[in-house]
Amino acid sequence: MTKRYLVTGPTGSTGSKTVKFLLAAGAEVRAYVHRQDERSAALSAMGAELVTGDLLDFEAVRSALEGTAGAYFVYPIKPGILQATAYFAQAAKEAGVSAVVNMSQISARREATSHAAQDHWIAEQIFNWSGIPITHLRPTLFAEWALYWTDQIKTGTLRLPFGTGKHAPIAAEDQARVIANILLTPEEHKGKVYPLYGEKEYTFAEIAAEISKVTSHPLVYEQIDAWDLKKLAAKGVPVPEEPADIHLWRTHHTDTVWQHFQEIAKDHQNGVFAGTNDLVEKISGKRPTSLPEFLQANRRALLV
Repeated sequence: MTKRYLVTGPTGSTGSKTVKFLLAAGAEVRAYVHRQDERSAALSAMGAELVTGDLLDFEAVRSALEGTAGAYFVYPIKPGILQATAYFAQAAKEAGVSAVVNMSQISARREATSHAAQDHWIAEQIFNWSGIPITHLRPTLFAEWALYWTDQIKTGTLRLPFGTGKHAPIAAEDQARVIANILLTPEEHKGKVYPLYGEKEYTFAEIAAEISKVTSHPLVYEQIDAWDLKKLAAKGVPVPEEPADIHLWRTHHTDTVWQHFQEIAKDHQNGVFAGTNDLVEKISGKRPTSLPEFLQANRRALLV
């Protein structure tokens, strides 16, 4: 019997690719979208069943989870994650869902100074308390971040609040393969917390240099305080754009996001985002995409 899976955030970077990999594996996919638009239409064209709803609507979540074998849960950096997590956990429990993959973050911990990162850690605990079969993913910073900086790249200066700390950028596609494989073969992953990394660590200055190689245009890195960056945004100076994913930036750039941004920059400097491992290859069967490979594959977007 073909199993059905629910994917939240299905128009985002990780969600859309998770839908693709699950469908390719022969599974049925129910995509939980906020609204019908061109992105959701693309999911439908791929073969996904569209369900419209909000993660803060318990009855809508409960209905969406009915008849599913597993689900992918992701929530943006904004208030509401704890309520959404509690709703999702209870709904999954009532629906008898046998596997849930939760998108957390590498900085999620009790002592996190980022309110959003601490809330992600508490959200993990809520899932754990519920007793549902859960797997937590804690990725380092996405390789897709480079695509959010196109306006800054055009100026020749990349301004962000990060110092000399390093991380190994991980592509959303690699995470999606991990998510799909966990949902399809959940038994060995239940109760696990997986930190996920790309292939090689870089500083932000080194990332800027890699972007320069691909675009053939000089790009220098300048460290700037997050709150100063917010002030520049208010003056119309280019700052990181809102991504297609629901991970970091919102159109209105709330203080929740800026506070998170400032505090994870400190975490980044202190090594919280650093490291590499072989979990992506072990779980997905494919080595993680290198940063140069990712940038080259997205060269056209970087030049826009």
